[in-house]
Amino acid sequence: MTYSQRRNLALAVLAAFIAIVFLSACGTTERALPSYERPLVKTDFQNVRTTAYTHTEADHREYTNHNALGGELHAAGPPIHRAEVLARATLAYEVPRAIPVDETASYSPPLQPFSMEETRTVTRTTKGLTRTTHSVRRAVAVSPGRRSRGEGGRPPQIGSAAADWSRWPAGTVFRLLSTGQNYRVEDYGWALSGRNTIDLYMANQREMNSWGARQETIQVLKWGDSQESLQFLRSHQNYKHIKRMVLELEGREEEAAALR
Repeated sequence: MTYSQRRNLALAVLAAFIAIVFLSACGTTERALPSYERPLVKTDFQNVRTTAYTHTEADHREYTNHNALGGELHAAGPPIHRAEVLARATLAYEVPRAIPVDETASYSPPLQPFSMEETRTVTRTTKGLTRTTHSVRRAVAVSPGRRSRGEGGRPPQIGSAAADWSRWPAGTVFRLLSTGQNYRVEDYGWALSGRNTIDLYMANQREMNSWGARQETIQVLKWGDSQESLQFLRSHQNYKHIKRMVLELEGREEEAAALR
């Protein structure tokens, strides 16, 4: 084989390789959307599936540490109470995690311990006479973390979260009842479109892996504005996962469910 033939063969192989890469890249934009789930009832307390993500994941590196609104992603402040001190009806139940976890390697700060030792006396005054009725116990945080606020009395950091904005509009603020941490919906993602799942932002991959996938009870403290979310998403609906959110926000739920 002459030099010219070898060169032509090498060029042909390179062209074929570039074509394969190009077609593969195009194919990822046409991938199927996740299976559609009917929206949860819009109440202040909801039981949802939660997952975790971080800005150093392969599918998020191009966005660096920024959310869909253009701001920076923030990890939530440390947990402030234990799940076991909550009323039984509001406990979160963890499902098997999607990623094997080394529990001893987590960077998660230790959960704040609680004591049930503090008692207070309840009294009642009737016609000028004071009678002691009973003593009650209550759960109190053990020093040094007795304040519900952060270090120096500052409010705890609100974390960033990603979700389907037709279920939780941008700006929705919620609390995880199992940890007491607060999150704000500022992001969305392909895998969340048409799903009752909320993705919690973590500072690093170890924290992300430690969280895994959990079923959590949340308390919605503030609902975001659906119309503002719709207005923002309409200018980006050339992507199917955004188109699905737009359809649902417009009240076209059946069309959103049918989109693949």
